[in-house]
Amino acid sequence: MYFLDLFCQPGEFKGLPYLQRQIFVLFIFMKFTCLSKGGGFHFPPCHVLNVCGFRILFDCPLDLSALTIFSPVPTGYRAVVDEKDSDCQPYSTLDSDCVTWKRQKIGKPLDANDLICAVPWYKIVKYLHLWNVSFIDVVLISSPMGMLGLPFLTRIKGFSAKIYATEVTARLGQLMMEDLVSMHMEFRQFYGPEGSTFPRWMEEEELDLRPSALREVVLGKDGAELGGWMPLYSAADVKHCLQKVQTLRYAEEVCYNGKLVIKAFSSGLEIGTCNWSINGPKRDIAFISSSIFVPAHAMSFDYHALQGKDIVLYSDLSSLDTMEGIEDGYSFLTTDSFSTLSWEESAQSLLNTSEHLEEREKLYYLCSCAADSLKASGSVLIPINRLGTFIQLLEQISASLESSSLKVPIYVISSVAEELLAYTNVIPEWLCKERQEKLFSGEPLFAHVELIKDNKLHVFPTVHSPKLLINWQEPCIVFCPHWCLRLGPVVHLLHRWSGDPNSLLVLESGHNAQLALLPFQPMEMKVLQCSFLSGIKLPKILPLLNVLQPKITLYQWWGGGY
Repeated sequence: MYFLDLFCQPGEFKGLPYLQRQIFVLFIFMKFTCLSKGGGFHFPPCHVLNVCGFRILFDCPLDLSALTIFSPVPTGYRAVVDEKDSDCQPYSTLDSDCVTWKRQKIGKPLDANDLICAVPWYKIVKYLHLWNVSFIDVVLISSPMGMLGLPFLTRIKGFSAKIYATEVTARLGQLMMEDLVSMHMEFRQFYGPEGSTFPRWMEEEELDLRPSALREVVLGKDGAELGGWMPLYSAADVKHCLQKVQTLRYAEEVCYNGKLVIKAFSSGLEIGTCNWSINGPKRDIAFISSSIFVPAHAMSFDYHALQGKDIVLYSDLSSLDTMEGIEDGYSFLTTDSFSTLSWEESAQSLLNTSEHLEEREKLYYLCSCAADSLKASGSVLIPINRLGTFIQLLEQISASLESSSLKVPIYVISSVAEELLAYTNVIPEWLCKERQEKLFSGEPLFAHVELIKDNKLHVFPTVHSPKLLINWQEPCIVFCPHWCLRLGPVVHLLHRWSGDPNSLLVLESGHNAQLALLPFQPMEMKVLQCSFLSGIKLPKILPLLNVLQPKITLYQWWGGGY
């Protein structure tokens, strides 16, 4: 393994080994900058590549986990806290009594009163707000999650970059953004229209009074992230953004400015997600985002299309956090690092289905926990927003109910649920071979088609839908947004069931569950945290690179854990 000190003195260049001199020359033509290492499936990494005189931005996500510092809107089921004991009111004045009360809270355990009661702002990638976006030439979107921050860029005067995404990523990203805008409206209705200036909670004296855990979310560990908070975009901003996106099919070739040939290939992470191939006049580059070799629903990771590239830019950093002894900064892996592995052994290890079986076992266990709650007359709340996981859970839970002779309704509540489920029925070419074979045999691609037809699955836009109120039965199973537990139907249903010890809440691991559940304490409801495969596991990284055989693999190492 080779590492290069990027700050070596010019006189030291001749003394570098030949390979390191190659890498040094490479940096004359190319620069790879990590703006954010991300934080799992919902917050993918963000990078900028400078190559052939062009600046390429890879993904533009939002850190929606940061929304947990805000208090959810009080619902009709119960007030979050008593008004006389709370500072949970729209900001007006910072009187001395309030300051004294807050100072007394500093250093004590967090409670619901510590959360910010205001219309939420949204946190973009750490350093993106420091860049002049007019200098960005191309934006490549690898997943719907990597698209959620894009309207913040496209509404800026001077932004003129060409944006590329697959057809499915663009459509799913559109639905996710529209749903986010719809859920956010509840805050605006409660607090009133937003002001044109920074909100009170962002002022220095106000932040100083907040518990350290909340201040760190707002400011970041280095105190440099306050500028990354923005008021949410509008539905018009989303529409304007999508007009600028050029959609692609897998392996479809586009040429940018006569110099860069760009293609998208399946990453297997989710339906429509992709990795990127960029062929330039001097270098052929592959950009690898979070990928899954054997997905249960999406088209498989097409790593063969990325073979033989000069450079692999590896952005799936989650597995690399377990590696030790690597200094901060840019790191390089060369073919010498994995030449001890045979090509055949590497290729065979990539086809290992153990990860797929592990994921299936997780779903079986989740379904058994759900069945136990239902048998005890409790309900099950599942705010998981991964499309593939949602589809698999829906199929597995319905099969489990059938085998257990449990007759309980399944509800999907979301402003875009009907469109989303309908869309999954018309994209067979983006699915795995097993799903495509169902189409040729005349079966529905997904089980929800039959479940809706048999009145076992009910889809509604909001919790206040008149038809839902008529149809509502408990116990039941509900799929709804949002996984941060601050937006959407999940807030109303958590207030309803949080005191029921027989009910079950299913959360995805990797987020601060203690902070997320704070507004709903005391919590009697059972909580099951599940982790789902979100990228390439560490044992498969070197075999993958051995199969790809790049001259250089480059990734940004930040050190430490997420």
